[in-house]
Amino acid sequence: MTEIDAKTDALVPAWLTLPEVAEKLDVEVTRVRQLVKEGQLLAVRREAESGNRVLQVPAAFVGEARIVKGLAGTITLLRDDGFSDEEMLEWLFTEDESLPGAPVTALRENRGTEVKRRAQALAV
Repeated sequence: MTEIDAKTDALVPAWLTLPEVAEKLDVEVTRVRQLVKEGQLLAVRREAESGNRVLQVPAAFVGEARIVKGLAGTITLLRDDGFSDEEMLEWLFTEDESLPGAPVTALRENRGTEVKRRAQALAV
C-alpha cells in the first residue's frame, strides 16, 4: 500500500474506497484488505472527500460482483518484474497502441492473454 504521485493518480479515472469495493464484491471489508495483502488487488493511499488519506482501489479493477479476470495474475507478473505498486498502476492505465487501449481496459474486455504477454515481455 503506497502513496502515488499526481501523474499516476490522474491516469486512473475513478477510485473506490475499501468499503465500496466490499459492497460491490458483496464481501466484508476485512476480505478486501486480505485481497490487497495477497496481491489480488492494488490499493493506494489517496485523499478522500473527508480530507483524510484512505486506501483506495481503481474502480476499473472491480467488475460485476468480482475482481476483473486476469488482474491478479497480471499484478503477480508485474511484481515479479520488480514493479512497485505505483509503476503497476501507471503501466495498467497507460494507453498502449498495440493492444489497443490501456492494459486495464483489455483485461476488462477479456483480452488478458495479450496483457500478460506484454507484462512477461517487460522482464526480458
